[in-house]
Amino acid sequence: MKEFSSRKDLLNHINTVSFAVNDIQLYLNTHPEDTEALAYFHEYKEKRVKALKEYATCYGPLTIDTVDASACDRWNWVNEPWPWQEGGC
Repeated sequence: MKEFSSRKDLLNHINTVSFAVNDIQLYLNTHPEDTEALAYFHEYKEKRVKALKEYATCYGPLTIDTVDASACDRWNWVNEPWPWQEGGC
C-alpha cells in the first residue's frame, strides 16, 4: 500500500526522516542517557526504514540495504533513474 502520492513526496519524506535520525545520533553521542531522545531516535529510525522499504517496492532500491536479492537474478537496480535524474523524482 502506497502511503505517499508521488515519488518526489516519498523521497522528500526519506530525506526529512534521515536528517532527523542523523541529527539525533549526534545528540546521543554526547547525551547517551537521554531516554526521550533515544525514544525519538527509535521512532524516526523505524519511519526511515519503512519509507526506504516503500521506495524500494515502488521504484527500486534507494540504498544497498533495501535490495531484495531474491527478487532477481542479476544486479539491475542501477538501471532505474537515479533520484536526481529526469523522471527520478
